[in-house]
Amino acid sequence: MKKLFFTLIMSGCLATASAQFSRPISIGAGAGVSYGLTDLKNSKVNFAWYGEGDYLLTPFVSVGLQAQKGELTGESNDNSYKNSYYAGNVNAKLRLGQFMDLPDNYSYYTLGASTFQRILSNVYIGAGAGLMKNRISTDFTTTYREAIANVGGEIADDRSGIHFVVPVNIGVDIPFGRTLYGPKWAVNVNYQHGLSFNDNLDGVINKNNDQYGVMTVGVKYAFFNRN
Repeated sequence: MKKLFFTLIMSGCLATASAQFSRPISIGAGAGVSYGLTDLKNSKVNFAWYGEGDYLLTPFVSVGLQAQKGELTGESNDNSYKNSYYAGNVNAKLRLGQFMDLPDNYSYYTLGASTFQRILSNVYIGAGAGLMKNRISTDFTTTYREAIANVGGEIADDRSGIHFVVPVNIGVDIPFGRTLYGPKWAVNVNYQHGLSFNDNLDGVINKNNDQYGVMTVGVKYAFFNRN
């Protein structure tokens, strides 16, 4: 029943999908899962959520701000960690529609483009820069601590802190609801890969910097008409 309900919702979104917002400002929120790519390889997926705001420079190029809350966990034998983190970033997204041969009359395009073209034009990639606040708790055995020390690593005494991160995004916006000036709503599906320039997302400082991933589904709402 749940699969049928999800299929009907997505079919409705795709059937009414339009090009990216003609309105210049949008806000959004959503949820999904986060996981760590750290020294403790057996990572588990955990709940994550976000809120964001975007400004469209063109119908297919945006800059925005995002706030995110999630949890990273991992284990190796009897050793484990949990990082309840907060993150924020400024980012830019470039959609495929920027390179497609679209008409100058954008309002006409939103009413006349094919469903496939509307969806394809909203596939995007993006990147940004931000900060991550760690709140790490660990449970490491004496044997593990000694093994880390023997290879030149260490267990971090300061398990919290603010670190610089680079979020890399890939996803798609699926706007729905037709108006003369374009849609007001969109479903967003996004994968964000976080590149950390610090090797302390798990409380273990070793040779390689830690990374993390966040997969989310959300809803966006757009304000104002473009002049």
